[in-house]
Amino acid sequence: MIRPRFDFASSHRRALLFFVIALIGAACTPSVDGTTTAPVVQGCADVVGAEVERSGDRFVVSATVRSTDTGWDRYADEWEVRAPDGEVLGTRVLAHPHVDEQPFTRSLTDVDIPAGITTVEVAARDSVVGYCGTTATVPVP
Repeated sequence: MIRPRFDFASSHRRALLFFVIALIGAACTPSVDGTTTAPVVQGCADVVGAEVERSGDRFVVSATVRSTDTGWDRYADEWEVRAPDGEVLGTRVLAHPHVDEQPFTRSLTDVDIPAGITTVEVAARDSVVGYCGTTATVPVP
């Protein structure tokens, strides 16, 4: 009887392929509203939660950011609120690293969101690589 030869290299390639596929799947995170997925890029600041509340004729926007802060050399240094066309409606400057506070939430008051805009995007910036992380699309009340 002839037995098939075990192909050691082929079995390793299959295991490596399985590992890579699992890694890619694990690296995708849903946006806040669950409608899109985006890969998490190492070093980027990700918005993992956001909300918009009306305050008179203006709005308060809160963002929860997760980043790989290492100290003053690298941290999430701001986040911004964008209209659907990309126009920046407000920017929250983050004055210091949040190494031991991950994720962290900060608010921006007095944001002017024009009538007719039903959703905004919230994006965070890493001080080294810029805007590259997961964003959140949030309904405007």
